Amino acid sequence: MSAPVHILVFGRSPLSGRAKTRLIPTLGPQGAADLYGLLLEHALATALAAQVGRVTLWLDAEPVAEEVECLRGGHDIEIAVQVPGDLGMRMHEALLQSLAAGALPLLMGSDVPALTPAALLQAATLLRGGRDAVLAPAQDGGYGLVGVARPLPSLFEAMPWSTSFVLAETRRRCTRDGIDLAELDWVWDLDEPADLIRLDEVPELAGWRHRIRVDAAG
Repeated sequence: MSAPVHILVFGRSPLSGRAKTRLIPTLGPQGAADLYGLLLEHALATALAAQVGRVTLWLDAEPVAEEVECLRGGHDIEIAVQVPGDLGMRMHEALLQSLAAGALPLLMGSDVPALTPAALLQAATLLRGGRDAVLAPAQDGGYGLVGVARPLPSLFEAMPWSTSFVLAETRRRCTRDGIDLAELDWVWDLDEPADLIRLDEVPELAGWRHRIRVDAAG
């Protein structure tokens, strides 16, 4: 029997002033938070639609009680809280927890609307087929998804996170350490105001401007 797959969506609560802060000069605090809420909803819908296994939303802080059901949106989604530390420590611990439970984890960002259910299914198939790791390379030099079939701490320690060197350094370490890496098609993530124009390429997010509240700061 094939190992179960867990999809781990890394995100945060879509609160004004805390979500998508680089978009605040364009959309304002509330507009940026509203847009992030749409992205998070889309990411969770994508994870569920892939139908490859359990979906967990890993938040950067403990949500207040009334947020939990709102974030779940009526779906069977577990909520977990990331451990303290840099991004690598937080991702590695979440991956380790799924591996310890006997599952193959796929960790995806919550702001990568180019990821599709088909891509998640492909990633799951690659891990089940014996690959050590799988990535969805991102156009900004990082990646939008990472999956592992075993603990791979070297991919998460002392990495230059939030730079354009992450993907290249990850590939270099895989070659150095004999890690059998598979890569999916390229994706893009939404970080900067210039990325907003691409949202209309995603059918589920087309018309996003009419679904957010742009406040005075935007």
